Amino acid sequence: SQYSAVDTNPLSVYIMQPIWNKIIKIVPLWIAPNLLTFSGFVMILFNYFLISFYDWDYTASGTSPGLVPTWVWLFSAFTTFCAYALDSIDGKHARRTQSSTPLGELFDHGLDSWATSIFVLSFFSVCSRDNGKTGVSVYTMYIYLSIVLFNFMCSHWEKYNTGVLFLPWGYDISQVVLIAAYLLTGTVGVEIWQKPLLFGYYITDVLVILLIGFSLFLSFPQTLYNIHRAHVKKTLKNDSLYEGLLPLVSPLLLFVLLTVWVVLSPSNILAKQPRLFLWMVGVAFSNVICKVIVCQMSSTRPEVLHWFLFPLALVVYAAISGLLGCTEEAVLGLFAALLTAAHVHYGVCVGRQLSEHLNIYIFSLKKRVQE
Repeated sequence: SQYSAVDTNPLSVYIMQPIWNKIIKIVPLWIAPNLLTFSGFVMILFNYFLISFYDWDYTASGTSPGLVPTWVWLFSAFTTFCAYALDSIDGKHARRTQSSTPLGELFDHGLDSWATSIFVLSFFSVCSRDNGKTGVSVYTMYIYLSIVLFNFMCSHWEKYNTGVLFLPWGYDISQVVLIAAYLLTGTVGVEIWQKPLLFGYYITDVLVILLIGFSLFLSFPQTLYNIHRAHVKKTLKNDSLYEGLLPLVSPLLLFVLLTVWVVLSPSNILAKQPRLFLWMVGVAFSNVICKVIVCQMSSTRPEVLHWFLFPLALVVYAAISGLLGCTEEAVLGLFAALLTAAHVHYGVCVGRQLSEHLNIYIFSLKKRVQE
């Protein structure tokens, strides 16, 4: 299917696009677009592990503000900008080198679906977790991450039904806010997040309120409106309501299972291992969304239940029934590791299948030799 995306965000159209059009001119023509996409993702990942090294349990900014060196925040601003730039020019570069393929589209959106959670998890280190005085509670973090992922899911669910990806306004705004937040933290120090801004509200409170407002009153209604409009114009991809709603079943069940674990965990697993738990949430979500993206691109029907909802349900049951006892943290660690490995394996397999099917290399513009 031909890729079509619509971007109506003024920030993107008037400010960022002209910048990307200048940057793209310095990219050599022999570089494969997927290499740009992948480099951006690797930078985000590297930055995430760097922050994790200094601040594993999200307390550094709140308890001893100097724990994370200034250069780490400035480096975060730099890597976030680079990843944002690479993610924005990869498509332009593909058109410029006449190498746009379904593989590139899947590669881009698939990595985005994972990067989305990593951006959020890195940002939590800036505002730190609740220490009684300042910071955000781990439950707020979980809800915040869920809303961001819900937004991401909505735009791809919408594309599954309409065939058009309406780029969410939140994307460009969130990237610019992230870069600004890292620069601010690097230049002024994390203390800025710990002083009330207005009427006793902190900057972090304002950001959470903005995010929830944006999602519930802008993104989601826009998605429903676009689907409704396609229905009126009779351009919907799926005739039945059942088919249209099918891709939402697994992500919603995933959210229900994870929330049950968070709320009913005997050892309060989210408070004990917020980084590990939220990482697992991001990976699980990315895998579910990748399946939806593949179905949407190949016009196939998604399976009702994603395979790992079954092992997840078992683990959640074992945890909340007390069967795991004091091994709950260890089991979470193991499960998160297995899930991550399965997700990477899935990505590699799909990438290889597509590159063979389309007779192209993933990271090179050279044509494959027909066997």
